[in-house]
Amino acid sequence: MTRTAIVTEDAPRPAAAYSQAVRAGQLLQVAGQGPTDPATGAFVGDTIAEQTTRTLDSVAAVLGAAGASFADVVMVRVYLTSPGDFAGMNEVYARYVSQPFPARTTVYVGLPEGMLVEIDALAVLSDD
Repeated sequence: MTRTAIVTEDAPRPAAAYSQAVRAGQLLQVAGQGPTDPATGAFVGDTIAEQTTRTLDSVAAVLGAAGASFADVVMVRVYLTSPGDFAGMNEVYARYVSQPFPARTTVYVGLPEGMLVEIDALAVLSDD
C-alpha cells in the first residue's frame, strides 16, 4: 500500500521526523496538532478556548490539504494538561464536528510548557 505524506503551509511544520498527516489507501492519519501559529512557530493564546481553536484550525487545514474535512473524521484523540480544561475544550470542539460525531478519547498528559492541548484525528476518505 502506498503511503503519501500530506503537507500544508496552513498548519505548523513538524518539529521532528514525522508528517503533518499520512494517507494510506482510504485512511488519513493527522498527526497531533497543537496551538502553534504556522507563520511564527509560537503558541497562540493563554486560554483553553484560544488554544483549542488554533489547534482545530490546524487539524482542519491538514484535513483540507488531503481533500477531507471534519465530516470524514471517525476518531479524535485529545490530550489536555488539566482536567479543568475539559469543558472549555469541549465547547470549542463542538463547533468543529457534527453528527454523527467522531469517536473520541480524551486523556490528561504532560505537554510542553505553555501548551494546554494537542489533538490528532483519523479520517476515512473515498477512493480517488
